[in-house]
Amino acid sequence: MAGGDDLKLIGAWPSPFVTRVKLALSFKGLSFENVEEDISNKSELLLSSNPVHKKVPVLLHKGKPICESVVIVQYIDEAFAGTGPSLLSSDPHERAVARFWAAYIDDKLVASWMQSFRGKTEEEKSEGTKQMFAAVENLEGALRECSKGEGYFGGESVGLVDVSLGSLLSWLKATESPK
Repeated sequence: MAGGDDLKLIGAWPSPFVTRVKLALSFKGLSFENVEEDISNKSELLLSSNPVHKKVPVLLHKGKPICESVVIVQYIDEAFAGTGPSLLSSDPHERAVARFWAAYIDDKLVASWMQSFRGKTEEEKSEGTKQMFAAVENLEGALRECSKGEGYFGGESVGLVDVSLGSLLSWLKATESPK
């Protein structure tokens, strides 16, 4: 793996948002120091690096913090543009479309998924499940349209949306009902 100019990732292994950043670093071929965070007893490093949300992931690059997983993935792509494959298209419209769908994954899919598990009532959980399936249906349509028959959201290579969606697979496996 290529040197990452002093990259340190503050994260917690169960977080799909941390996985998102790890995937981006891996695709770019960057080495980094993994700093495992105890979410129930947050470190001073985490609290000082992300004083607004106080959550993982945080990427420290040359000591400067970058927060929020999608923002971090985009930062990695820009800061290490000459390293590994690009995770965002050079075309402004395609970049905007990818950013839209990455935000959609968090705003619609993840939010409804969380509601389906954490809803206070059965009706709230049921509504979350209904919204989750609608979000998946929209994503499937967008994938068909944006993949150009190549298999990845942006076409022939993995990109921001693939990383955003792929990082959720650990949650899917964890929430799967035993057979």
